[in-house]
Amino acid sequence: MTFQNTREFAKQLDSQDLLNHYQDQFIFPKVNGKRVIYFTGNSLGLQPKRTKSYIDEIMNDWAGLAVEGHFYAEKPWWDYQERFPEPLSKIVGALPSEITVMNTLTVNLHLLMVSFYQPTQTRYKIICEEKAFPSDQYMFQSQVDFHGYKPEDAIVEIKRREGEHNIRLEDVLAKIEEVGEELALVLIGGVNYYTGQVFDIKTITAAGHKAGAKVGWDLAHAAGNIKLELHDWNVDFAAWCSYKYMNSGPGNASGCFVHEKHHNADLPRFAGWWGHNKERRFKMEPDFDPVKGAGGWQISNLPVLSLAPYLASVEMFAEVGMDALIAKRDQITSYLEFILHEIDKEVDSTFEIITPSNPAERACQLSVFLHGEGRNLFDYLMKNGVITDWREPNVIRLAPVPLYCSFEDMYDFGQILKKGILGK
Repeated sequence: MTFQNTREFAKQLDSQDLLNHYQDQFIFPKVNGKRVIYFTGNSLGLQPKRTKSYIDEIMNDWAGLAVEGHFYAEKPWWDYQERFPEPLSKIVGALPSEITVMNTLTVNLHLLMVSFYQPTQTRYKIICEEKAFPSDQYMFQSQVDFHGYKPEDAIVEIKRREGEHNIRLEDVLAKIEEVGEELALVLIGGVNYYTGQVFDIKTITAAGHKAGAKVGWDLAHAAGNIKLELHDWNVDFAAWCSYKYMNSGPGNASGCFVHEKHHNADLPRFAGWWGHNKERRFKMEPDFDPVKGAGGWQISNLPVLSLAPYLASVEMFAEVGMDALIAKRDQITSYLEFILHEIDKEVDSTFEIITPSNPAERACQLSVFLHGEGRNLFDYLMKNGVITDWREPNVIRLAPVPLYCSFEDMYDFGQILKKGILGK
């Protein structure tokens, strides 16, 4: 498609957009009395309007039933989490038995590493990507330290080549082969939070297994954003937060995937009551009998007030389907890229998009170096109704989330950006 940098063309794209009406199902902040252009769904998604009713239902059941709500609420609390595996399995490409929801992201990754990072004297190294999200870096450091290893010996970072912003697949595969028999675990972010690069999960997983290692994925920026086939790709485990592209609310519950091949394995785990055999849970038995499947990794009674917003979102995803989301994601991201290039021609500053240009290696994010610009431009955008994300030294991250961003938003952003530069 040949794009045009005009409002009329953007409106035409919106008129053809099958998801356009979903914008009306979200609550937007306002700046100067006008709805914002929201580019930070890769940090915190907007609130769906339907969310409040899901929370109110639990509050009403709590008021009217108290403890009996565990069994007699409209959605009984004691099995509330069982409403998630079926719809989430379609979002991440899994069997329902491979999915559970619990805790928060880094907590779940720690718990999964209890099972899947079992270092030995000779096989103890972890491969991750350079400039992983800090929480993952801290997790790796504390895990290897717990097992008695030094981070500088046990953690192997795959680095970008000099002068490049993204990590090459061949360098990932070469590093896995190089570490070889010392490799215990590959654990990488499916989408790099800083650059927006999408990693080849299938190929990297196969390479890690060939080296004899377990392979897990931090899907914080991937779940609800990219096409995933975790079961078919033979991924050992994965976890993701729900508050970015899945709009479940700040700091909310995390999803977990544990491949079916591990469900009957004698793996170490940190056990708790809610992972015990559901039919015998209230017999208060002293010996742990895990639920078969990912649910066996649950520990505590689930916080249903946190799960309610997630359920509202998951049901919206079930209505839309990942194929429709990805189709719009690709088109609106390409249109945003076009707008940036067009504005670049009209101003003295230079925009360098560090996210891969290959659609197969990116999703719903463009990270842009604003050469010649500083924090003042970011401040201008925020004051003029463009909610975006600033990363030092001068990068803005733009996530045109397909559920609630419009093509006209992309055009308007370009005009505000141009005015912010020319008017300085």
